[in-house]
Formats: sequence, C-alpha cells, structure tokens
Amino acid sequence: MQVDFYQLTRDPAEKILTALAQKTVSDGARLLVVSAAGSQLEAISKALWSVPGAAFLAHAIAGGEEADTVQPILLSDRVDAVNGAKFIALADGIWRDEALGFERTFYLFPPERTEDARAAWRTLGEAENVTRNYWRQDGGKWVKGP
Repeated sequence: MQVDFYQLTRDPAEKILTALAQKTVSDGARLLVVSAAGSQLEAISKALWSVPGAAFLAHAIAGGEEADTVQPILLSDRVDAVNGAKFIALADGIWRDEALGFERTFYLFPPERTEDARAAWRTLGEAENVTRNYWRQDGGKWVKGP
C-alpha cells in the first residue's frame, strides 16, 4: 500500500483534492475523502462541482441512501468506503490507521499538523508493505522530496 503525504503550504485541501480526485476517477478508481470538519467537506463538495477543465466530478456526502454506493467520490466524516473506494484522502490532516486498509492513501496536512504528519511518517516507516512518498508545493507545482 502507498501513502502520499501532501504538505499544504500554498493551496487549501479542496483545491488539491480536485486534482487528486480527477486523476483517481479518470484512472477508473473510486475515492473516499475523509474530514472531521463538516465545513471542510462542504468546501470540497463545492470545489468538485466546479473543476477547471471539467463540468464537475460526481460525488456525494455520506449519509444519502443509495447515493453512497454509486458515487465514484464519497465525502465522509469517517472511514467507511460504502462506495467501494480503494483510495482514501485524509483531508483534515488527522491520520487514521484505518487508511491502511486501502490501496492508496493521500494524507493532506496543513502547517499546524506538521508534527502529526511527522509522527505518522515515522510510524509508517516501521510498517510492512507500506511505501511512503512526501510531496511539497514549489510555486505552482508539486515536487517529490525528502
């Protein structure tokens, strides 16, 4: 399993997630986006409705009856991939060990969660079958770094 750490220094999570979601869906995969903050989930939902270069990315906020299972992108406050997602994005900077049950995890963290991200990095370094990548913003681009 792969965990990609994204340090958010310039853009908010909702902007980064639109690009990650677009790539995930275009590759035929499903995505679960998790945040404990309802306001952040709403901002992500709004961003997914107005993706540059696309009309929108089909998604739902968890809790709808049948909508949960059919949407390629599901937004939720908990780790529960009722939409069959193999990819998960932790949008609020809070690491959740349940993310290890997915094929790929996008762990987005703002500057105030850097210590939490470092702790997760160290812990995951000791885990078997986990590949870690660190991504940082350099101007308008994402650069893989140490």
